Amino acid sequence: MPCNPRYEILFEPVRIGPVTAPNRFYQVPHASGMTNALPRVRAAFREAKAEGGWGVICTGACSIDPSSDDAPLPFATMWDGNDIRAHALMTEAVHRHGALAGVELWHGGASVMNRTSRLPPLSPSGIPWMATHVGFMGNLRPKTMDKADIRGVLRCQADAARKARTAGFDIVYVYAGMGYLGYEFLLPEYNHRSDRYGGSIENRVRFVREMIEITKDAVGKDCGVALRVSLEELRGRPGRNQPSEAHELVELLADVPDLFDVKMDSSPTDCSASRFTGEGSHEPVIDFVKSLTKKPVVGVGRFTSPDTMVSQIRRGVLDFIGGARPSIADPFLPAKIREGREAEIRECIGCNICISSWHDGVPVRCTQNPTAGEEWRRGWHPERVGRTDKPERILIVGGGPAGLECALTLGRRGHEVMLADSSRTFGGRLTFEKTLPGLSAWNRVVDYRLGRLNEMSNVSLYPESPLGADEIIELSPDRVVLATGARWTDMLYSSLEIPVGRLDHPDVLTPDDIAGGRLPKGPALVFDFDNYYMGGVLTEHLAAQGIPVSYVTPAGQASAWTIMTNELPLVHRALARRKVAVTTLHLLKAFDGETATLAHLFTGEEVRVACRSLVIVGLRLPRGELFQTLTERADGLAAAGIRGVDRIGDALAPGAIAHAVHSGHKLAREIGTDIRWQHYRRDTPIVDAVADFDMRTAAEYSNSRKSVRRSSFGIASNKEF
Repeated sequence: MPCNPRYEILFEPVRIGPVTAPNRFYQVPHASGMTNALPRVRAAFREAKAEGGWGVICTGACSIDPSSDDAPLPFATMWDGNDIRAHALMTEAVHRHGALAGVELWHGGASVMNRTSRLPPLSPSGIPWMATHVGFMGNLRPKTMDKADIRGVLRCQADAARKARTAGFDIVYVYAGMGYLGYEFLLPEYNHRSDRYGGSIENRVRFVREMIEITKDAVGKDCGVALRVSLEELRGRPGRNQPSEAHELVELLADVPDLFDVKMDSSPTDCSASRFTGEGSHEPVIDFVKSLTKKPVVGVGRFTSPDTMVSQIRRGVLDFIGGARPSIADPFLPAKIREGREAEIRECIGCNICISSWHDGVPVRCTQNPTAGEEWRRGWHPERVGRTDKPERILIVGGGPAGLECALTLGRRGHEVMLADSSRTFGGRLTFEKTLPGLSAWNRVVDYRLGRLNEMSNVSLYPESPLGADEIIELSPDRVVLATGARWTDMLYSSLEIPVGRLDHPDVLTPDDIAGGRLPKGPALVFDFDNYYMGGVLTEHLAAQGIPVSYVTPAGQASAWTIMTNELPLVHRALARRKVAVTTLHLLKAFDGETATLAHLFTGEEVRVACRSLVIVGLRLPRGELFQTLTERADGLAAAGIRGVDRIGDALAPGAIAHAVHSGHKLAREIGTDIRWQHYRRDTPIVDAVADFDMRTAAEYSNSRKSVRRSSFGIASNKEF
């Protein structure tokens, strides 16, 4: 189908200084957990987006010097010749598809601890960043930068910019956001200087201006220079000659960079989860930028609707539609819009599992896109799967996230698929979870897959079809896949911090009970040691029903693991709005129908809380009864011609929805192949005998690389190096 005329504006080319982006789809810099230690994984991950139509593809944070060392968190480097070679894999991969490649050069300033380099962190005035959790290693505090330090950082930026140009990048960034060094110069809380770099907004902007100017001098006239800047805090500060200091900053730098990349100040607001923030949430902060500069502006807002994208362009908010999370969820989002296939977009659900990957220090993962990070490791393409030479009749029992993904991928491979679920609707756990406060967008996992399955003639869907062992054997498929999910238990949590023993009382409930329509008596108490979203959001849900409810956890915060998904402060605010009392660091010891006995996790001191019912959000265990029965009837399976029974998703190992989708996809890719039990390929760093070779040698290397023949995702061979 042709592109909808309403969306053609999204495919107009836009100049960024001396270079031209082929369209308005701009994959902004974002963390991927793929450092220079995983150069082929990183290159293939970015290449998928270029192939899918994103006009600009950027790296994540790329350190300019060992004084910006974020280990053990994953970060890239642009320090030496090895780094040039590693990044060249990515630029070549992106250029193969006609996209521009951008690099986010970065100095973390006081936000890094330099654990590996053991150099003093740098800061405009020696003020630590987020001192509550940065600065633990002996309470090392940053050094106040003198003029020599400022000159040194400028020199490192210029050196890294030249290396970036040699590696083939078309756009080079100066980063002044998210608490990093340039940002620290902009805010008076961090910048107490009395010299030409402190005081007035004109002086506080000076360091950033010099970083842009020296970068432009370094890269020459054929490379664009972008400024990435956080505006949220400055937008809230009145200016002397403009409505805010954010306005004054943009006015002062209006003609200096080739592009403004504008964002928020902290992760919970910059990439807020859909549970708390809708599409386009940045607009109230960044809507003024284009009125003060003629340079192109890119911003984000978890854009998934092409109508919203077009609105941003036509109303003069943005020139480029920035995408980080949406580009991970669907690398082919631009191509699908251009080809009139909007219904096939895998829309980002805003769960922020991708962000948790960086906090975990691993390659990015995505709930919607199980191929993210697996393009090189497993050879998975986000849109293509290999057709099978030997189609099989495969029965999948369970239509939740794992079963739906498995059915879709098996169907695309050419198998005959029967997907059965005992419920009236498909969706599994999401049938209930999508109804909880803020989680409606999560049902995109179900909607996308059902939409595609309903188009496939080789897939049959059977709702309201409970199947036992007898029915399965009677159907006699070639293979059975069990996606029967998991159940919440009423087990307690011990002082050894493990689930132990059941709490047997008629007024003890689990999330499954509430999903089934049973509500607790009030006042109720939610005891949460699952520590992800369910305990907090279920408490919100009960409070919204008018049930007096309190929340208790042995962790240090409510829904403690949501710090990994940038939701933690927002969870606490949501509970406070509902007037929910939150008790941390306490175990549940007993419940008698009128009182719950709690004990402090460390001191053992007991306290009693009045409540008439208790909801335990803790251990989940697989629903394994059907698998056990089928295992015991191996002879009957063999007689029916059933060659195997597999489990996927929560039926195999309970986890987040992202794990379930990945599990279903992986099995579907591997059924009937000889890679079923093989592990993924391990990437290795690119290492020269002499790493720090001079720029002339680097340039010769870069030119020689252009002659190397590569296919799509051909970054696969280690032997080249």
